[in-house]
Amino acid sequence: MCSKIHIPVDEECLFLHTVSNKKIRISIVNYTNTLPFKWALKRSALLNEMELQEDIPSICAQKLKYGQVDLALVPVALLAELDSYFIESDYCIGADGKVDSVKLYSSVPLQEIKTVTLDYQSRSSITLTKVLFKFFWKQSVIYHEAKPGFEKQIAGSNAAVVIGDRTFAMNGTFEFEYDLAEEWKKFTGLPFVFAAWVSIHNIPMEFMSQFNSVLKTGVENIAKAVQDEYSNKDLSPSKTLEYLTNRINYTLDNSKKEALSLFLNYIKLL
Repeated sequence: MCSKIHIPVDEECLFLHTVSNKKIRISIVNYTNTLPFKWALKRSALLNEMELQEDIPSICAQKLKYGQVDLALVPVALLAELDSYFIESDYCIGADGKVDSVKLYSSVPLQEIKTVTLDYQSRSSITLTKVLFKFFWKQSVIYHEAKPGFEKQIAGSNAAVVIGDRTFAMNGTFEFEYDLAEEWKKFTGLPFVFAAWVSIHNIPMEFMSQFNSVLKTGVENIAKAVQDEYSNKDLSPSKTLEYLTNRINYTLDNSKKEALSLFLNYIKLL
């Protein structure tokens, strides 16, 4: 899955020396679905070795692509744009079926949708939308880029893709809702990976081993993380716990790796 970076020995040594002598810059998605990761990282001894930045997914991707951070939890659609990369962790943001926070909202049935406004916050979700329309639903629509406030302009034959915490208040308010992870599962029989921990240079192995252990701690203590960090006004603590345990799937296992490979292949055909 991971491409290998061919860096001259002297340059590679310089990079590894540089990151080992300064804080490793990390960009993490600032949605509720990363709460277990953030909870564990902020309580870890590793916090002294890193600079943790919280961003929307598209900004995480931009920062990694342009070398503004060393490691980022990025929308996996970004991988199709990188010449080489490393997937650095056994953990991800994924779903095996319904996810509840990546939705296509519409006032009309799927076959009557003519235009789709695409959420500006995540490349993976908008790319997944295009894959589903072309290869699964087999329907031609016109796509529009979203601007802030686009969620209030869903009407008639114009549908919209909305992701993240904003969906919690929107779910149940439209006559037609399509959960994109659930639709992908119907199409492929596989789970879906929305975001993975990626670098474009090798991160020191010792750091990544500890980082992976910290993420594991977060995933194994979701209830404690919700108890300590709950802050979402649109989702009660009990619903947050249900969402993080029954909708988000954090392990980057073989089935998700297969799904990721398939998704990247579909991107090439768009």
